[in-house]
Parts: sequence; structure tokens; C-alpha cells
Amino acid sequence: MEKSCIFPDFPHFLHGGDYNPDQWQKYPEILEEDMRLFKLANCNSVSVGIFAWAALEPEEGKFDFSFLDKAMDDIYANGGRVILATPSGARPAWMAQKYPEVMRVDESRQRHWFGNRHNHCFTSPIYRQKVAEINGRLAERYKDHPALIAWHVSNEYSGSCHCDLCRAAFREWLKRKYGTLEALNDQWWTAFWAHTYTDWSQIDPPSPPMGDRAINGLRIDWLRFAADQTTDFFKNEIAPLRKFTPHIPVTANLMGFHTSVDYRVLAKELDFVSHDSYPEWKGTAADIRHASDHAARYDLNRSLKHKPFIQMESTPSNTNWKQFNKLKRPGMHMLSSMQILAHGSESVLYFQWRKSRGAAERFHGAVVDHVGHENTRVFRDVAEVGARLKKLEEILGTVTESRVAILYDWQNRWALDVAQGFQMSDKKVQKTLQDHYFALWRRGINVEIIGEEDDFSRYDLVIAPQLYMTSEKLIGKIADYVRDGGEMLCTYMLGMVNENDRCHLGGFPGGKLKEVFGIWNEEIDTLYPEDSNRVEWRGKSYRAFDYCELLHAEGAETLAVYGEDFYAGMPAITAHPYGKGKAYYVAFRGEDEFLYDFIGSLLEERGIVSDFDGALPYGVTAHSRTDGETVYVFLQNFTAQPQETETSRVWRTVEDGEPVSGRIALAPYGTLILARKPGEPG
Repeated sequence: MEKSCIFPDFPHFLHGGDYNPDQWQKYPEILEEDMRLFKLANCNSVSVGIFAWAALEPEEGKFDFSFLDKAMDDIYANGGRVILATPSGARPAWMAQKYPEVMRVDESRQRHWFGNRHNHCFTSPIYRQKVAEINGRLAERYKDHPALIAWHVSNEYSGSCHCDLCRAAFREWLKRKYGTLEALNDQWWTAFWAHTYTDWSQIDPPSPPMGDRAINGLRIDWLRFAADQTTDFFKNEIAPLRKFTPHIPVTANLMGFHTSVDYRVLAKELDFVSHDSYPEWKGTAADIRHASDHAARYDLNRSLKHKPFIQMESTPSNTNWKQFNKLKRPGMHMLSSMQILAHGSESVLYFQWRKSRGAAERFHGAVVDHVGHENTRVFRDVAEVGARLKKLEEILGTVTESRVAILYDWQNRWALDVAQGFQMSDKKVQKTLQDHYFALWRRGINVEIIGEEDDFSRYDLVIAPQLYMTSEKLIGKIADYVRDGGEMLCTYMLGMVNENDRCHLGGFPGGKLKEVFGIWNEEIDTLYPEDSNRVEWRGKSYRAFDYCELLHAEGAETLAVYGEDFYAGMPAITAHPYGKGKAYYVAFRGEDEFLYDFIGSLLEERGIVSDFDGALPYGVTAHSRTDGETVYVFLQNFTAQPQETETSRVWRTVEDGEPVSGRIALAPYGTLILARKPGEPG
């Protein structure tokens, strides 16, 4: 296995962030001071031009690149590199005034006025033309500039448009998918409420305020179309970049489990994944679970292309847009920065370098505060992270090896979100994934978060919580995986509908899944918040809440039963050998300790352990990267108290090469980065 970093011509962890010289053109002394502070903060890269269209093209057809020329030259002269942005996330006022069709139309069929951002139409030919033109001019101008290392395309793609152009494009998308109205009506089950369509022109996007919201197939296909249209817009954006700078990689910054775009569709077009990360650290015991939840986001980003990613945005301090914008406690910035690296990032980048003087984000955290100098706590924290990154460069380009995967699918999430039934307001799909992930994170187990197109055979254990939507292709893939020796854990709601949200016939789980798992789910009991049941497993009693399925074992071994209610004695946990593998089923929602214990038993069965051999106290984790020879472990303490663990091996610290063995002490919010080759003593 060869190390392969994202930027081989600049083999360093990137450290810096969003730089907005377009906002400071009237303040040359501040732009000059930025360069001095840039080096003091141990920064080596910036993202430039993300919302700079009005500065780049102040009037239609009149371009001014002077501020950007200077920024590119200044950053390079000070040893830095530039991730150059395309400005499509916010168009200038003259464009919205002259070409109102570029503005988005919402669900109520109201066209947005000029203002805000991310409110453009992805279908508009005029907007696509204007974006291609400005992107082409940027690419042609800077194609040979030595500072340019990557393209930051637009910003945080999201949402959809309901204008006439998008509605027409949606109908064409449906024609390509279904071919005939007869096929569409059959899959959407439009005979319900006399919704049968007799002409393509009758189909409109779902509109909860004033239109259809009862046909789930329509709602899910609209979200699929919006994801495809977003991706098509992205491809239009990058065409001129590919033409003039084929050697420069492109990315778009993603937002974790954000629901409006299927990132697995968009990620196929990215050269590398980038991600925006804004944890809400509280300085309390809640930070332990919060750290796990964000680690899942990082693993998702790494898993989208099974490669290292970069963190494009974070804050060195607080945000300004959450309900409560609390400061990071001392030590938390270093800890959270090292956590990102532990899960596969090759950067620690910030929004923003310098606080804006006015408008919405003037109180958002930044490296440089309004005071304008380096004598602040936050600046010192940033400089310390930058100095540490320089000592860790032997880790650059290493990968994460995982024997466990969790299956997460945006379209399955959409299907459950729109399903009328169960808990109506929130099916807790993401939280359920994170509950299962937490059981692995606590043990220091590396995890990938995969989609149905990924190769299941790479993993010893695949976990699929709430896998409600299953196509025949996915059902077959699960069956093949288990038959060939894989271990599969699924939960309540398995296999209830097909890919168009039409119920499987013959009982749940649908199709061959009943054979694979050896069960039949007759009913599902959705409990009130004050309700619960009990399940005993291996002599320990666990609380069951939210959902309890009434399960029949049809070949499966019953591992545990319900203890209460009219279905007391019915199976709650089952196991079923199938071919060379085994399929496990949990029919209820369980608390953290149940998942920790039960998933732990599956790991033990497969011999899956952390790369760190010591016991991990609650709140301490150990995740790893490798170059195929050396294993690098990030031993991290997410508690405000000192912690201890013990190792029977001999490690070395990456930063100073000192040997470490026996008892290991971790400071509050501390990170120790260890390295070891398998053949080394101990």
C-alpha cells in the first residue's frame, strides 16, 4: 500500500481557511497585515473567492480580477497555496434584476427576490451560461499560477427550484426513468385518491403548502431529480475548469448527513471530498456522545470515495448561527482538530480567516478577531494546531482500514421521512445510525459508512439500521453477502417497500430477506414516549422503546424475547445461519448499553478489535490510519478529567519519537498520537 496524499505537489496538511480579500479592498493595510498574521498562525493555505462574484464582475461583461491577482500572488509569496472558488453560490444584484429567471421558485410557486445565497435555479440556461463564463475566465487566468492547488466549486449545494423550467425538466426525468405513464402510475400507486395521471403535463413537484403530498413515490422521485439536477449543474460548473486546468482537482464542500442532496450521487463527480464541520461542544459529559456523532460524519465523508478527504470549514471558536453560540473550552480546538485527522482528513481549515466587519457573519468565529492582532486566545489555539500539523506529516496520505461498515442511504432516509405512519414527525433515521455507530466508536473500531453500490465483501460485519427501502438488487446483494460468509445486522423496519416506495407483498421483510433472516414481521408497535418494554439477553435486562416488532421466527434462532405486553415471549432478537454467514435481527429500539453489549458480541465473534490494545475508559477513543506498514493511533480523551489506559505493546510518539509502553496518561481533552509497525517488539 503506497501513501497517496490529495495534493502530491504540496505534501502538507492544509491549515488556513476562507479568506475574503474582496471585502477589504479599501483597506490595503489590513491585507498587508493578513500576510504577517498568516505566517504567525502557521497557516499554509486559503480558500478565496467563494462569494466574490460582485467584485469579480461588478457590471455585466465588465470584469475586475485585480484583488484576486494580488491575493494569489501574496499568498504564494508567503509560502501558501490557494483553493480557488467559483462564485455561483451568490449571484450579483445586476444579474437578478436583469435575469429574474436565475432566482429560485419555492414550494409555494413564489420566486425569490434578490438576497441571501444558495437560492438560484439549477436548471436556468442563463444562470448556467453566466456561471460557465465566469468560471472559464477564472480558470484561463489562473491556470498556470503556482498557488492554485484545487477548485472549491460553489458552496454547500442544497435545495431545489419549482419554476416552470424545473417542472418541465422533472417531467423529462420521469419519462426517462419510467418510459410510460402506465409504469409510473403502477409504481406510484396513483389509483389511491384518484391520483392517476393521463398526461405527463399533469405531474407537478410535491408541494406540501398547496399541492400533492400524499404520493410518496412522487416525493422521493422529486428529491432524486433534485440531486441529479444539482449534480448536472455541478458538471456544467466544472466543464470550463476541466478545459483550462485539467491538472487541478475539483471539490464541493458537503455538509455531513444533510438531507436535500444525495451526496453519493454528487460525490461521483468530485476528485476528492471536502466537508464543513461545526460541532457544538458544551464542555460537559454530553461532549462524549457529540464527538461520536461528528466522527460518524467524518467517516461518511471518507467513505464516499474510500479515500482521505479535507475539512473545508470549521470554526476555531464559536459560530453565530446556532441557537446558542458557546465558545470552545480550552483544549477543545486542538482535540477536535486532531479528531478530524484521526478519521481521514488532510486539513484543518476554518470559516473564517478574518471576521467580516458587517452583515450576517460579523460575529462568527475567526482566526483574526475585530481587534486585528495575534494576542488572543483563539489565535494562539490556531497557531498551536498549525505547529502540530507540521510534526505529523508522516501520517499524510495514510488510509483507514475498516472491517465494519454501516449502511446509510439518502433515499432510504427520504422514504422514511415522508412515510405516513410509525412516529410521524421523526423516524430518527440518522440518530439510529449514530446510536449503532456509538457502540463501535466507544471501542475504537474503525467504521466505514457505505451505500448500496459499495462492495459489501470488503467487510466482516455490515450493520443496516432501519433499512426500510430495499430494491430487488439490494435484497440480492444482502443475500449474496451473507451466503458468502458475511455477518449482517439489521433492525426493525427492514425491507418494507421497494425503491419507489411501493410495499413488498408476501410479508415483511420483503422478498428473499425473509429467507436470509429466517423471520416474519407481522406487525410493528409504535410506542408512546412514556411507554417501554423489556428484553432480556444474556442475563441482563434492557429497555425497549419507540418500536417493537411482533416477530415470528421461521428458521431463525431466538436469542431474546419481549418481557411485557400482549406480545411477551415473542422474539426480540434472532440469529439465522445462511450459507457461510449469519444474519442477525433486532426487532426493537434499544438503549446505548444494549447496542454496546450486543454489537460487542458480534465483534468478538468475528475477532474484530481496535488497533490499540488497551482498555478504553468511557470517553476515550483510539482510531487509526495506516500506510500498510505502520499503524498510527490517535488516542483521544473527550472528557474534562485526566484518564489512564494501559498497553502491552511498545509504541513511539509521532511528534518526538519517544517510546511509550505500559501505563499511558491522557490529559483532559488530550490527544496522544502513537505509531507502531507490526513487526516491532511488544
